[in-house]
Amino acid sequence: MKKIILLGMLLAALQGCSLREPMPAEQDSKTPTLTPRASTYYDLLNMPRPKGRLMAVVYGFRDQTGQYKPTPASSFSTSVTQGAASMLMDALQASGWFVVLEREGLQNLLTERKIIRASQKKPNTPVNIQAELPPLQAANMMLEGGIIAYDTNVRSGGEGARYLGIDISREYRVDQVTVNLRAVDVRSGQVLSNVMTSKTIYSVARSAGVFKFIEFKKLLEAEVGYTTNEPAQLCVLSAIEAAVGHMLAQGIERHLWQVAGDNSPASNDTLDRYLTQNKVDPEGGGEGEGE
Repeated sequence: MKKIILLGMLLAALQGCSLREPMPAEQDSKTPTLTPRASTYYDLLNMPRPKGRLMAVVYGFRDQTGQYKPTPASSFSTSVTQGAASMLMDALQASGWFVVLEREGLQNLLTERKIIRASQKKPNTPVNIQAELPPLQAANMMLEGGIIAYDTNVRSGGEGARYLGIDISREYRVDQVTVNLRAVDVRSGQVLSNVMTSKTIYSVARSAGVFKFIEFKKLLEAEVGYTTNEPAQLCVLSAIEAAVGHMLAQGIERHLWQVAGDNSPASNDTLDRYLTQNKVDPEGGGEGEGE
């Protein structure tokens, strides 16, 4: 009976400690924040301004890897995001070079326009839908491609040391995601620019522990550690942003599109850096790695 009472007191004490001193993961702010952006996003903002914005559409930017998360985590969840098309449209708009037209939800848009036309025939039609609907805008460029590879455990390793029952160690693993982006001329179907970019996904685990006899039949054992995993969706976003930057640099170099008259391409550090990276494949492969 005394053992049961003592066990209950210990459990209550542990629960009280957990309420007063939450774990580090529980101390994170619960307030939603804007998605953090990598350096590739600011590269798009620092690109030279266009002479005229390009009308572009994105019908889809699919996951073409066929890669699923390893079991026992899940047998059906994919390793990469399925929202890459939304990421691409965000990157295109951030660059300031494109007017992005909605095509991924085209059927929903057409349905809503039918509803508006039907409502116009009824009495007491709201003022905001009385005017005749203009035709949808046509694009002169279509962006195609997708997430073409997700390689796990590309590189792994670690280091550690142990002395007199005290040890410390660090382990890391590197995955890699690759995306392909193509700019297609709608009128001719010609591929104007083709870019492949890769981004590493870094995971690291650190731990320290003590294993020591302090008295006869009394053993002290303690361990502490944490793991940090770079979010895969942010790495995909960074790779897509890098692909848009390289595509713009290729187009400027080949005179497919022009910068504004008061912005000289030679004086833009960001553009020069992307052009230098594109020289790795002068025939237009345009492979580069998002930072």
